[in-house]
Amino acid sequence: MAKLPDFEALAIFAKVVELRSFAGAASELLMSKATVSKAVTRLEERLGARLFNRTSRRLALTDAGHKLAERATRLLADGEAAENEALAQSMAPRGLVRLAVPMTFGIKAVAPLLPEFFETYPEVSVDLHLSDATVDLIGEGFDMAVRIARLPDSSLIARRLFTMPRYTVAAPSYLKRYGRPTHPMHLAQHKCFSYAYLSTPNVWHYTNSAGEQASVRPGGQLRVNNGEAVMPALIAGLGIAELPEFIVGEAISSGEVEVILKDWKQAEGAVHLVTPPGGPRPARVEALGDFLAAKLPGTCKRRTRGRARAL
Repeated sequence: MAKLPDFEALAIFAKVVELRSFAGAASELLMSKATVSKAVTRLEERLGARLFNRTSRRLALTDAGHKLAERATRLLADGEAAENEALAQSMAPRGLVRLAVPMTFGIKAVAPLLPEFFETYPEVSVDLHLSDATVDLIGEGFDMAVRIARLPDSSLIARRLFTMPRYTVAAPSYLKRYGRPTHPMHLAQHKCFSYAYLSTPNVWHYTNSAGEQASVRPGGQLRVNNGEAVMPALIAGLGIAELPEFIVGEAISSGEVEVILKDWKQAEGAVHLVTPPGGPRPARVEALGDFLAAKLPGTCKRRTRGRARAL
């Protein structure tokens, strides 16, 4: 029966190659230098080839060492990844999760779910960052973000949860005073509120059932960096706004505002959970991500069921 490969010796060899030092590998692996040297010697004897040319000042790979180094390095990386993944799955979730969420969605949809999450995972804490600005997950040290948009291609890992409709709306008093637009291009003659963090700032895009497209740059007296901030002026009849359902849905249902341009659709975004790229995530991050993925769609549907009938 063929012997198994000497995985330990291969991993030690890969670490020596990485650090270009027997002493450095021994220190990182918490082994004695003699143990590291014996493992490499054992591997050389098994393969019948010298892997390093060693002098008092220099450590260089031989041809055989070069050929083995790439595979040994990959073997070490795969082993570490497998072990980390198993540890992440087996460990009870605990520690801090830094979560970035758009402000109004965070207040209305995410924050109400946290008491149940904390009851389920008492050893996990959450640093909830509320801002409509798109944060740099990696640069600012966030574990996860909720984003409501059509996401561009990126190295981030995105988990789509559900769609989020957008509506163009105005108060009945505004429509009575200024008339009802029937084509997106009519918006150029109306007072409109703009939002700073659209993917194409100050441009509203529409498509109708015939495939006709229209883009307009509406102008008005108010520009905001949070959609909720336009609601008082919108309900007061001072202009037209283009807003996601989670912000304007209640006002539509109550009749405080009306949906206009019903024959035209805005590009529909979606709610995503976004995490940085990389290996297995800590159990605390997986726990919060799975919890939000399970709870958010149902919570938002319950909140919007009556509004959908009103539309």
